[in-house]
Amino acid sequence: MSAIRRAILAVTVGAMVATVLRVKGSGGVPPRHGSWRQLSGPDLR
Repeated sequence: MSAIRRAILAVTVGAMVATVLRVKGSGGVPPRHGSWRQLSGPDLR
């Protein structure tokens, strides 16, 4: 019984950490520079 409780606790803590990291990492504005540019001539390989 104790092993099952530890496993459930470990899965719960892991899910909470993953949720916090996902929510924290999803904020912000995407960068405005570094966009795609059309390649032509010798740049196109």
